[in-house]
Amino acid sequence: MEKRKCKYCGGELKKVLMPPQSDWGVEYFLICMSDDCPYYVQGWDWMMERYKVKASYRYKYNPEKDDDGPIPVKSPTDMKDWVVVQFES
Repeated sequence: MEKRKCKYCGGELKKVLMPPQSDWGVEYFLICMSDDCPYYVQGWDWMMERYKVKASYRYKYNPEKDDDGPIPVKSPTDMKDWVVVQFES
């Protein structure tokens, strides 16, 4: 399977499980988890300026629906514990 890349920073997207109680309707997304991604970095200011909230967003791709867009985060650690780690043999 070809690895997907973030369209903002070129970093490899990570498989991130969604919690069972989420209403996203999918088991997982592919998400850019780079804290240096300009989309994520600039999102903090964008959300504060427009909505007066301390939040940002990360780039996500939904392989089930073949679409992409933002996924909100409230802190730099949001979703980091949900990344699926694959071990190579």
